[in-house]
Amino acid sequence: MTRRGTFIALEGIDGAGKSLQLRLLAETLQAQGHDVLTTREPGGTPMGDAVRSVVLDPQLQIGPEAEFLLYSASRAQHVQEIIRPALERGQTVLSDRFSGASLAYQGYGRGLQQAILMSITLFATRGLLPDLTVVIDVPIDVALARVGSRGVPDRLELSGEEFFGRARRGFLKLAENQGWYVVDGTGSVEEVQERVLSALAPSLHLMRAAV
Repeated sequence: MTRRGTFIALEGIDGAGKSLQLRLLAETLQAQGHDVLTTREPGGTPMGDAVRSVVLDPQLQIGPEAEFLLYSASRAQHVQEIIRPALERGQTVLSDRFSGASLAYQGYGRGLQQAILMSITLFATRGLLPDLTVVIDVPIDVALARVGSRGVPDRLELSGEEFFGRARRGFLKLAENQGWYVVDGTGSVEEVQERVLSALAPSLHLMRAAV
């Protein structure tokens, strides 16, 4: 019988550097013999990519409730089509964002009720949540400077400093309440990578033993 894989999500505000750190973490785990699947939200499936093009389109006006429901629809398909089958195959799944992003962005950032968001999230994922969540945290000015260097901003990136400040505080509060790891995302890529690996070391050891 195949042992269920481990589901890890990397979270943080835009510009935190989580996408790069997810790729580096995947390379480290693969080098240790893990069968790793990397994915992202919104996206991860053809349907999710279509939703991504909508929710990030700077030409569209989307209310907070509609925004969250679009993300949830993408997440439901993501779990059904990609994440759950991979876990059942015994793969280690690394996701660039998952439900924590909605709790921080649409909850703390947009002001929607956390209890409602969590209820809908659990419905969409049929109860599946990450086994491990790492929040990569950077100051708002650092994050916005990184976002600004990318070129034309998307709809979410145009939400403003106050929004990202609320979302950042939300990530930190969620981490405190739910036992997520928080990693300082400032410094060199190598320094942040070492912090991520150090935070996950006890769990990665258990995962290595299960391979």
